Amino acid sequence: SDILGAVDAVEAERGAGQAYFEVTAAALVTNVFVAVDDATAAVPYAFIDGELLAPEARLDGASGFTFSADAIEFDADAVLSQVADELPDATIESLSVEGGDGGIVRYVALVRSDVGGLLEVTVGADGAVLAVDPR
Repeated sequence: SDILGAVDAVEAERGAGQAYFEVTAAALVTNVFVAVDDATAAVPYAFIDGELLAPEARLDGASGFTFSADAIEFDADAVLSQVADELPDATIESLSVEGGDGGIVRYVALVRSDVGGLLEVTVGADGAVLAVDPR
């Protein structure tokens, strides 16, 4: 799916300068969690086949770091390439952009191993593997 397309669609719908908790792209859908009310709630959107669907019910009680659209800077061709090279029999289920301290972002791939376990693989914008954690 399409992280940048989903964020662009949300910004077109809600206006530029939105704050995001997380954007997660899987094969069929990209989920976008927009931070509202000083990041105490989230409005979830789904982006499917190039179309932004109406927002889901607001999620109160949200917390965490946020980021803006301009913080998302990754090489779409390279960001998952090292994970694919190092784990050739694994399936990359999704790629998430998550907020970090000070408005930075981190990129986290959810990877299903060939024996069924799930791994969270944190990667750099260039695809460098930074951390691997079992989920």
